[in-house]
Amino acid sequence: MSLQRFFFKTKLTYKIYLYYNLYLRHKGYQNRSQYSQWGEDRFILDFFKDLNQGVYFDIGCFHPFMYSNTCLLHKKGWRGINIDINPTSIDLFNIARPKDINLCTTINNEKKIFDVFYDHPFSPVNTIDGKFYNNLKKKFFKNEKKIKVESKSIDEIIKVSKIEKNIDFLNIDIEGKDYEVLTQICIKKINPSLIAIETHNVDGSEIETFSLIKSYLAENNYYVYKRIGPTTLFYRKN
Repeated sequence: MSLQRFFFKTKLTYKIYLYYNLYLRHKGYQNRSQYSQWGEDRFILDFFKDLNQGVYFDIGCFHPFMYSNTCLLHKKGWRGINIDINPTSIDLFNIARPKDINLCTTINNEKKIFDVFYDHPFSPVNTIDGKFYNNLKKKFFKNEKKIKVESKSIDEIIKVSKIEKNIDFLNIDIEGKDYEVLTQICIKKINPSLIAIETHNVDGSEIETFSLIKSYLAENNYYVYKRIGPTTLFYRKN
């Protein structure tokens, strides 16, 4: 039996494993200059260099430290909303960021229950997108496990969060459904100054919905600030 499977047997051992994952495996106690996979967070931090107590909204937050585009902002004093379809991700955030609003859900303005193609509790490729799953199932998803997640509307999430000011930074990384969720959000309602969203594949090629993302954001007065790896940062033009 693997170490992970052993610790997942009871609630107590599961919680012990979460602390192990956060503070031993990923050394969450250490301050670093970069947490994101491609260095996006350094450009995000620089964009907000004059804002010490902002608000982030991280959709597909995955992990408080690993591949995080919001960890540097959090350590600077920011707080925010983190959502993910993986309950283990939210358990990690509840430990590492207890003052944030951490929700196991996805965004859809028609309340629905979605099947989650579940790779494993600490996987960055868990998804509700069937096409994304089919493209990766030969490499990942060995257990062919599915769980379910109930969506919330953007209005429900804002109401639960009790955040009374605009979102400063919006991060979207949800493995195949980025454009769909982007259009479910009323951008003018949350009014972020900067948006990070995956627009390219790892090899540098554009994803299928890149032009749709770019056009939708341009319609809402957002333009390319910088592209780093698969992620494009869009800023709001005043």
